[in-house]
Amino acid sequence: MTGVCQAAADLPSHGDRGDAFTTSSILLSNGAGHVAAAAPERARARVVKGGEMQERQDSANSASGSLAKAHPVLKAFMCGSLSGTCSTLLFQPLDLVKTRLQMLQSNVKPGTPMVGMFTMFLHVIRTENFFGLWKGVSPSFVRCVPGVGIYFSTFYSLKQHFIQDHSPNAGQAVLLGAGARTVAGVSMLPVTVIKTRFESGRFNYVSVAGALSSVYKTEGIRALFSGLTATLLRDAPFSGIYVMFYSQAKKALPQEVSCTVYVPLANFGCGVVAGVLASLVTQPADVVKTHIQVSTLPFSMSQAIRYIYTETGLWGFFRGALPRSLRRTLMAAMAWTVYEQLMARMGLKS
Repeated sequence: MTGVCQAAADLPSHGDRGDAFTTSSILLSNGAGHVAAAAPERARARVVKGGEMQERQDSANSASGSLAKAHPVLKAFMCGSLSGTCSTLLFQPLDLVKTRLQMLQSNVKPGTPMVGMFTMFLHVIRTENFFGLWKGVSPSFVRCVPGVGIYFSTFYSLKQHFIQDHSPNAGQAVLLGAGARTVAGVSMLPVTVIKTRFESGRFNYVSVAGALSSVYKTEGIRALFSGLTATLLRDAPFSGIYVMFYSQAKKALPQEVSCTVYVPLANFGCGVVAGVLASLVTQPADVVKTHIQVSTLPFSMSQAIRYIYTETGLWGFFRGALPRSLRRTLMAAMAWTVYEQLMARMGLKS
């Protein structure tokens, strides 16, 4: 009985229950007020965030729209520049090794063992470190990125102007490739000279701009265009032969291959075959060009040819053929594959 009475005494009285109910109501109403006050702020935040997302989407659509409205030649230039960026970065070590092998001719004595590509790779890594293989990559970028863009935009313009209704035959492909390469080669020749000197290891240039200024002040404007004839004899035939073999190899592909997802791989394979053949044909001109451009003395093409033949014989004209063939072949195959895929995405026929 006592326990029951004690339990009854512990229960809150009617007044106490009223106070507790009132306190709970106040707390609930305050909480609801905070929620109600926060709701408009969250709504405003969602509106602001949605507006920012819509603004970004509109700017992206505007950029893609302006790109879609760009002139086809400009599109070809952008596609070519992007493909040139990828291939230049990947294959710069092969270009450096090729230049070093060609420069060995000046110091070779009779009976000296022949230095190969892998030996030169290891030598550069041991004496300069691994990233020494990318020495000269700055002028290579300055030369190749706009140079490849100029090449492909010129190629596209010539093709649209002279050959609109059909694929070029072998002769037309040679002329298209050679003409486009001539324009690009002459435009970028001063940077080509600097790139070759960077890679030779004989000059202590700090930057491309500084090298251009130094050569101009000490050797004159003519030095920046040294090796023009040899460069054109190397690049124009290479590009012409490459485009001819590349276009003919693509025509020979089976129809079932041309309509599958393996088209980029098939195009790359055609480019490799074309690049090997074109590289071997133009290798002697590349050796002559290198000797003229790294020399600080005036060197005519005939003098360079006599010097190379006297010092190293006929084999000297093919020194550095392996790294050059690898680089030019892989670089051209990648550049053409990337270029054609990008042009297809833009709705243009390359």
